[in-house]
Amino acid sequence: MRKHPFYLTPSQEDHTFKPNFRYNSFLKKCMKVISVKWLQIHITVDQAQVDFTETLLSSLGAVSVTLDDAENQDLLEPLPGETPLWNKVIVTGIYAQEDDEEEIDVAALETFIRAQLPEAPIRHEFLEDQAWERTWMDAYEPIQISEKFWIVPEWMEAPEADAVNIKLDPGLAFGTGNHASTFLCLQWLGKTDVKDKIVIDYGCGSGILAVAALLLGAKYAYATDIDPQAVLATKQNAELNGVLDRLYVGLPEEFNAELGEQKADVFVANILAGPLMMLEPEFAELVKPEAEFALAGVIEEQVADVTSIYSKHFDILEVEKRDEHWCRISGKRHKN
Repeated sequence: MRKHPFYLTPSQEDHTFKPNFRYNSFLKKCMKVISVKWLQIHITVDQAQVDFTETLLSSLGAVSVTLDDAENQDLLEPLPGETPLWNKVIVTGIYAQEDDEEEIDVAALETFIRAQLPEAPIRHEFLEDQAWERTWMDAYEPIQISEKFWIVPEWMEAPEADAVNIKLDPGLAFGTGNHASTFLCLQWLGKTDVKDKIVIDYGCGSGILAVAALLLGAKYAYATDIDPQAVLATKQNAELNGVLDRLYVGLPEEFNAELGEQKADVFVANILAGPLMMLEPEFAELVKPEAEFALAGVIEEQVADVTSIYSKHFDILEVEKRDEHWCRISGKRHKN
């Protein structure tokens, strides 16, 4: 069989490629006349083929390679150091096209990729250059949590100027209000008496829950996350909302040292079932007797396991569901 001018031999051990001819000679073979700014090649593969596919697209000149879920599979937050993937993954390579260059021959590029991944579905699309920052911003709208309680992207006007409006930079970390678990926690904070209370936000992400509590009247909020980017995002969003002077945020060790012997009146943790169950003894020590609490990031099938563990120190008063299976568990710490 006649080989392609830029035939790549993949190594099964390290997923590298060994070209028979120069890389540039293949790219020139793939140049014709198609007026595009960007080309996206989407390849759907099994989890085991992801590294191979990423390397292939990068070797063929992709300026960026991204991974996405091919089957709408929930991928729950891993423990530190773990990097799980979906069972089926869409690997996308983006190819840049400069105005003064010949255009990419998509058919030649796809033919070559199919020779390496004969079973993988492949599709492509063209993207015209545009104001990408503006396009990203247009995807966000204000979100109403409850009456007189909104999340508002920082560049937009609040729909109700006299409401409690959380200004947010949605691009900094997890927690924009769009996800069911974040929405459920915000909804709970909106109906919980936090005025002049000490609040803990454990697994703070963007800091949206700590900021919301402070805007709703909390005296002080302590927030923590294992991700340094989340710590930075929380500080920035607190400053954006004018509540930074009533907030402490840090990584867990720093957080524990800062909190000291102080205990919270209100506690919220929007993480996932595994960490929630593992951390229950620690959480029980962080709050006062009869402190109010809310746990989220739990799917419906996990509620029984979580409530069973928390019943040792907490009274479970409510389980609320949103978006088919995401749940919030709330209640109070035992008196003793």
